[in-house]
Amino acid sequence: MVGANRAFITLLALLAAGCARAPQELAISGPTMGTTYSIKVVSAPDDLDANALRRAADEVLARIDRSMSGYRPDSEISRFNASLSTDWYEVSADLAIVVDYALQVSRQSGGAFDITVGPLVAAWGFGDEGEPVDLPDDAQLAELKARVGYDKLQARLDPPALRKSKATLSVNLNGVAPGYAVDLMAQRLRDLHVSHFMIDIGGEVLARGDNARGEPWRIAVEQPVDAEPEPYAIVQLKDAAVTTSGEYRHYYDRDGHRYSHTIDPRTGRPVEHSLASVVVIGPTSMHTDAWATALNVLGVEAGRELAVRLAMPVMFIEARGAELHSVVTPQFEPYVVVP
Repeated sequence: MVGANRAFITLLALLAAGCARAPQELAISGPTMGTTYSIKVVSAPDDLDANALRRAADEVLARIDRSMSGYRPDSEISRFNASLSTDWYEVSADLAIVVDYALQVSRQSGGAFDITVGPLVAAWGFGDEGEPVDLPDDAQLAELKARVGYDKLQARLDPPALRKSKATLSVNLNGVAPGYAVDLMAQRLRDLHVSHFMIDIGGEVLARGDNARGEPWRIAVEQPVDAEPEPYAIVQLKDAAVTTSGEYRHYYDRDGHRYSHTIDPRTGRPVEHSLASVVVIGPTSMHTDAWATALNVLGVEAGRELAVRLAMPVMFIEARGAELHSVVTPQFEPYVVVP
């Protein structure tokens, strides 16, 4: 699973006509959550200008940061992690919703997605301290695995609260909070009477309505290679979200072996399959954010089997030597733009 330094795979939002911007499109962008965001609005109401749009975005992003940032010691999730209590811990509705959904994905994926896996991620060198001098051995992994596990965490929606059965358990929401932020921003735009827009937070993309040409939004899926970004495929979205999770930039090599930043919570080790990236389309960004990680952990065979069973639109891009091969679920095919 992707840990504290998860790097989101950038998806480039494209208008159907290319790079030309129609006059009626309103666009803003900026830094957030260790990455960047961009918002494009089509046919904005008269009282919504760039400044008002930026204020709305800042309010949503600040709300998420106060609740779910692992880098702020005063955030809700940091305070929950610091607490050694195993009683119910009162939290905001936002935090309870996100943790509850993450636990649902954990159960459905057989533990491939796990928001408690941070200590294992750090042990393999993908936390704040960077690449370790010595790789963890079996004994260390066994000790770390005993400290983590989604089954040690509970979420309650009413009244909103979290509870851990192990006092030292900690939660990292980098694999699901950005998607929830996109969904909250989408709701904020709908409250402002905006029907046609595209939101991108670090590669978590959600599109509603049509682009400036009155057509579905076109999103480029980045080619999963360690080189300059180039499109691998184009998908068209209308009232849907898309997320890509991949292996091709965040890794290190040691003694001829490549160690991925994606840690399988079930084994405690970096994944070793041939899946280069996975692209998930769904109704919300929180859904695609979490499932992109889960399916990336599972790999092509097990991941596609589960995606088909759940009727999810997914593309798996596999590296076979120097070549890339893609496999899609039947539900993904209608979204692909054929040249």
